[in-house]
Amino acid sequence: MKILVCINNVPDTTTKIKFVDNKAFDSAGVQWIINPWDELTLTRAIEMKETQPADIESVTVINVGRADAEASIRKALAIGADNGIRINSDTSDSYSVAFQLSEYIAKEKYDIIFCGIESSDYNGGSVGGMLAEFLAIPSVSSVSMFEIKDGKVVVKREIDGGNETLSVQTPFVLIGQKGIAIEPKIPSMRGIMTARTKQLTVVEGVACNQLIEFVDFDLPKAKAACRKIDAENVKELIDLLHNEAKVI
Repeated sequence: MKILVCINNVPDTTTKIKFVDNKAFDSAGVQWIINPWDELTLTRAIEMKETQPADIESVTVINVGRADAEASIRKALAIGADNGIRINSDTSDSYSVAFQLSEYIAKEKYDIIFCGIESSDYNGGSVGGMLAEFLAIPSVSSVSMFEIKDGKVVVKREIDGGNETLSVQTPFVLIGQKGIAIEPKIPSMRGIMTARTKQLTVVEGVACNQLIEFVDFDLPKAKAACRKIDAENVKELIDLLHNEAKVI
């Protein structure tokens, strides 16, 4: 089986977010990483390739973005992916990302396409489902376990009140969430060295209508300063909770 893992390039969660005139995201000084949910699905795909090489022929990573995403793709190669693809396109919404991916994937042959359940920047959670619709293949969301038994793909997903185990025919889109891997795989020194020689293919994106336009951005209001109240002054505490915070 050939696995394709879709990875997104997102700001590190410790990055201080800034905007230019509240109209555009300021990327200056931002540390970019692989989207955490994508990294977990990638880790699981590589684990399967390492432990069941007879079942997994190759693991490819793909990203829709500009050249600054190549560092994250190289990290994925260092983790253990066999080759990488970057679709050169400056997309602005989930629809256009899924469309760009589908246009490339439709010309290739992959048995399982991995996506993270959402990205840590916009938290859209819709690329995987849209991609499956564009490709006219099934998708399984919220997958927390993936394995291959006797040549059959078995996944487990969380549902209300429990878990659901499914046997899935390929090709399909697997939308993974926390639990599909214990923790992200860390590149080894050997992996970092070999990543330099692995193939990274850049293909041009296709024309696509942008369905969403970002008009402006607003940062959340600054939190009020912490107020300390004497432990013996219960009356003042109750008064503040009732009249100022209005929580009681």
